[in-house]
Amino acid sequence: MAKELKGLTKRSENYSQWYNELVVKADLAEQSAVRGCMVIKPYGYAIWEKIQRQLDDMFKATGHVNAYFPLLIPKSFLSREAEHVKGFAKECAVVTHYRLKSSEDGKSVIVDPAAKLEEELIIRPTSETIIWSTYKNWIHSYRDLPILCNQWANVFRWEMRTRLFLRTAEFLWQEGHTAHATREEAETEAVKMLNLYADFAENFMAVPVVKGVKSETERFAGALETYTIEAMMQDGKALQSGTSHFLGQNFAKAFDVQFLDKNNKLDYVWATSWGVSTRLMGALIMTHSDDNGLVLPPKLAPIQVVIIPIYKNEEQLHTIDDKAEAIATNLRKMGLSVKYDNSDNRRPGFKFADYELKGVPVRLVIGARDLENGTIEVLRRDTLEKESVSIEGIEDRVKALLDDIQNNMFVKAKTYRDERTINVDTYDEFKEKIEEGGFLMAHWDGTPETEAKIKEETKATIRCIPLDGDTTPGVDMITGKPSARRVMFARAY
Repeated sequence: MAKELKGLTKRSENYSQWYNELVVKADLAEQSAVRGCMVIKPYGYAIWEKIQRQLDDMFKATGHVNAYFPLLIPKSFLSREAEHVKGFAKECAVVTHYRLKSSEDGKSVIVDPAAKLEEELIIRPTSETIIWSTYKNWIHSYRDLPILCNQWANVFRWEMRTRLFLRTAEFLWQEGHTAHATREEAETEAVKMLNLYADFAENFMAVPVVKGVKSETERFAGALETYTIEAMMQDGKALQSGTSHFLGQNFAKAFDVQFLDKNNKLDYVWATSWGVSTRLMGALIMTHSDDNGLVLPPKLAPIQVVIIPIYKNEEQLHTIDDKAEAIATNLRKMGLSVKYDNSDNRRPGFKFADYELKGVPVRLVIGARDLENGTIEVLRRDTLEKESVSIEGIEDRVKALLDDIQNNMFVKAKTYRDERTINVDTYDEFKEKIEEGGFLMAHWDGTPETEAKIKEETKATIRCIPLDGDTTPGVDMITGKPSARRVMFARAY
């Protein structure tokens, strides 16, 4: 019955198709009428809300505050920082007019040529330029620093090939933009936010990540250094799951943001920016889910526990209702999100399949016979193991089970990643192993030419130079030139 309801392609048969089907069938998102843009459905948005709420609390605990900046950016702003415009020029959507009018035959609307903007506007692909033009008005003295702002927003990048959550033209994200009096403060901030992202990924998403620094060619446009967390999906590909950038004084110089320091001397402000997006939804799905549907970590599941009654008549249902509602109330008092589904529009088997598809971590099933025996059936979604246990003390048992599921999901994902992370020393071995997927740790001579050759010939990129990686010197696997340490290669989304 579950298979009939879900009809998911198996991961082993077609991983990409499995992912696309799961996003739609689990009611997370769907394609919209606008090319490359998605509709995030209520269940999918509920997961994003939990991600957003937790991250927002973590940001505020480290002294950051929320603000909001305009969606539209004057085109001239992008040209202020050369590397920035070079990095985003091909993805920009441009607003050229501000009015429509009816066509001569009255059957359609057309752009009014008389309403051409004096300066064209860019729909924000990222907000560094508009924010730093604003910071110029806020910053005059060292007493005005640091500024630790974050905004929750949407951005638009004209992507040619899109996939729900992983790469869409419009997506939701947060972007932090901070201003500092010294280089050291800004660099410390960039690393702090990298560590915060890693903490969130591992302790809430149950997704193990590698923290590292991007190569020069993979840096954010306009940054002096880009830090990243990289996660491995079940097909062995990498997914960049969050980035934090040390921007130096580039944007301060572009927008002439100077301040008087403690010695009464003018200096340019030091900057960072950092962000994660709805791409985290893709990471959550592809790290944990299986051929039966979503597998959600309890800390981010919209529904942590579902209770389903089994009954033959209304009298039995009323009896079960009393006990089930009492359990649900006690679980809610423990801070858990619970749904008691006693609706009569679907048979129990379809409910089982649906909640399994949606990744609800714990399912409780209670029937008339269970009430007589003082038992209840418990199923954990991560392993699909079920057992009949005493109904006495079920609340504490469920709470402990959710903690165990959260931990087990992380351990399982980390074990998988570690087993598929290997050292390679020759280019022939590299080309063979990259076809199998996974993270390949290899020596690199540090040149963009070698990096480009590997990318062109294998479609693998340097995902990062790990902060805690192997620093044993060696030689580049292609050129034989000296290499200071191993870096991490993978094919990626």
